[in-house]
Amino acid sequence: MNALPRAARPFPGFARLLRSFGFRIAPEQAEAFMRSITLLGPRTIDDIRLAALATFAIDPDRRDEFEVLFRAYFHGEQSLVADGDDEETEVKDDRGHLEQTVAAPRLEASGALASTIDRAGTRSFQRDGDMLAELCRQLAAALPKRRSFRSQRMNSGGATDLRRALRLIVRADGDVPDPPLRRRKVVARPLVLLIDVSGSMKLHTTDYLGVAHAAVQAADRAEIFTFGTRLTRITPALRVRDRAQALAKAAALVDDWDGGTRIGPSLAAFLSVPRYAAMARGASVVVLSDGLERGGHAEMETAFRRLSASACRLALATPLAGDPRFRPETAALKAILPWLDDLVDGSSVEALSGFLLSLARPAPDAATLWRAS
Repeated sequence: MNALPRAARPFPGFARLLRSFGFRIAPEQAEAFMRSITLLGPRTIDDIRLAALATFAIDPDRRDEFEVLFRAYFHGEQSLVADGDDEETEVKDDRGHLEQTVAAPRLEASGALASTIDRAGTRSFQRDGDMLAELCRQLAAALPKRRSFRSQRMNSGGATDLRRALRLIVRADGDVPDPPLRRRKVVARPLVLLIDVSGSMKLHTTDYLGVAHAAVQAADRAEIFTFGTRLTRITPALRVRDRAQALAKAAALVDDWDGGTRIGPSLAAFLSVPRYAAMARGASVVVLSDGLERGGHAEMETAFRRLSASACRLALATPLAGDPRFRPETAALKAILPWLDDLVDGSSVEALSGFLLSLARPAPDAATLWRAS
């Protein structure tokens, strides 16, 4: 801040003010706001307002609130007191830096793990290891594919490469017996896993991280995030080939193990960072969570709706679906069901691996499937 000219110092403060009132402003957007003001002059105070609207991408539903805050900050129309009850999810990147920090995380009790239901079950760690190895071998070929804008030379089965053909014609005085061919490449779509590490998912997070490690090792473009009360990107830690070392590095990055659950705000924080949101564009996005949101579910529904619009396929893998009696009856699950392509069993490595290996196959949307069941 001290490096900024004196006249420019109020502008970063406006971005911080918006964050304190719950607006999701990424660091990249704050930098773009400063650059746009430099570009505009600014000549009038309205230039600053327009620059803020353009770079912060204010939700139309909160436009009036933005206008009030802008007038208060730049015109001094009223005093401002940050809402102490407002919270915003922290976003932690792979380097351990907090990209977005507004309020201290809410201290919540761990999820409800206690149950009086007697449910018998067995567990084979050797089998889980075999499933992860199989997932690692097959995942790259099993992911959905798309045609790339890049092309490659072919000996047969492609379209004529006109540019190269013309060069050969000129070089051979018009004699080109075998016209060169090209065809657009087919590449795998990205895979994004968002893992709930709250207390209610404590029994499954180790399995999920094992699956995530296999995904990062197998797929060219796999991104892994954890969320509970804050969002953390752990992809670089999982690039270590040895699984134990990779999980240890990931464990050191995450600060909210076995804490509270803020699914909607965490997913909204993921979408608010432009480079994270770009990772979900055209990707297969799988949220590994029980879907049990605390408080209202409006923000969770909005986040799933936005993810559905951006992703190629959006799935919720919940351990609750491992119970044959499971039905999506909670208000939150009913609200997000129309936006899901899949609502599947995430109770074991075997179930989750089987689902990831079937991502390329078409499936009926989750709402239709669960309405028919």
